[in-house]
Amino acid sequence: MAVTQDISSAPRQREPVSRRRFLTATAGVAGAAAAGRAYADTLADVPAREVGELLSGSSARSQYVAISRIPEAGPGMRNVDPTDAINSKTPLHKLMGSVTPSDLHYERSHAGIPSLDPAKHRLLIHGMAKKSLVLTMDDIKAMPSVSRIAFLECTGNGWENWKSADQNLTVQNTHGLISTHEWTGVPLSFLIDLIGKERGSTWMLAEGGDAAGVARSIPLTDEVMAEAIIAYGQNGEPLRPAHGFPLRLLIPGWEGNLSIKWLRRLKFGDQPFMTRWETARYTQLLANGKARQFQLVQEVNSVITAPSGMMQIKPGYNRITGLAWSGYGAISGVEISTDGGQSWKAAQLNHPALPKAQARFQMDWVWDGKPTKIVSRSTDDKGNVQPDRKAVIERMGTNALFHYNAQQSWSIDEKGMVRNVLA
Repeated sequence: MAVTQDISSAPRQREPVSRRRFLTATAGVAGAAAAGRAYADTLADVPAREVGELLSGSSARSQYVAISRIPEAGPGMRNVDPTDAINSKTPLHKLMGSVTPSDLHYERSHAGIPSLDPAKHRLLIHGMAKKSLVLTMDDIKAMPSVSRIAFLECTGNGWENWKSADQNLTVQNTHGLISTHEWTGVPLSFLIDLIGKERGSTWMLAEGGDAAGVARSIPLTDEVMAEAIIAYGQNGEPLRPAHGFPLRLLIPGWEGNLSIKWLRRLKFGDQPFMTRWETARYTQLLANGKARQFQLVQEVNSVITAPSGMMQIKPGYNRITGLAWSGYGAISGVEISTDGGQSWKAAQLNHPALPKAQARFQMDWVWDGKPTKIVSRSTDDKGNVQPDRKAVIERMGTNALFHYNAQQSWSIDEKGMVRNVLA
């Protein structure tokens, strides 16, 4: 005789994920048959042992795992020839945990990827300081190092939804310009102490060694002085060429374009250097016709990665999961709405939720098969709450291109198809 349990009147307490809870959830709303098929009936259903492949110099992904980035030439310009691409997006919907594999880190470059010989590479440090230095990579690697986990996000992440929503987009399309890694290198403050920066020097120019000569002015705030790293390591290995090998600047939580790749020069001064990258490029046109410069911090944000755009789900038990992050600090909580924002429930955060790093969240959900919308909103430990789209547009207008951090809505129709929509 089948045993059933009425869970409609059960106490609404947040329970840890368990076998009992999973089976209870999957047994409801047309999920019983699927749950029954999820288990082997006899030992004969368990695959036999196989002879393994020989060991090799590096480990490849399984032949059954298909995971890659998407080249893109700009907002809405997808499936382009790689020679026309300006960025390549991380497949957030296929990742696990919160750390991004090095080869799936999003790419954004302005003149391709230079091939720099670390034996010949040099870092010039000069400007308003007691002395100038030219350092080799051996010099830099001989210095005290630090490691930390932090996200990097292109300031254009989310630009697909500024004006309208293409319903056929995946979360890789809408939010794929962000990645999280462990970074290793020398604290910027250590180099500043070596050169004896003058007290009146409050800005730093960071310049890359690519053909575009990308260079940005960076205010030397207490935060930058305490957290910036001259990085040469990424996820336990040297930086990949696309991400700045052999040396890059890392400023946790700030615009990705400030973390200059292929770093060749640091110059100190008492005012911003006003390069073309902070006038013609990374300047934000506001609704009132004015332009904003130096909008540096990446705001509190989140996105549901499953179920998400172009996935299909079935009625019954589903697990909602996603990623949240903030350039101001650590994520302290995430809420999920399964009725288009009418009501919200607290999601479970996977710990540790580190400062200025992506945090994984998840929640159990039993879908009743009726059309709805799902959406997440995050809060950081500084009290910043992710805004809805209306609030973002009221503040920024629709002519802006950068710093789009509105709550992301996914619609689900009666067939279980998930699509990108504007709330």
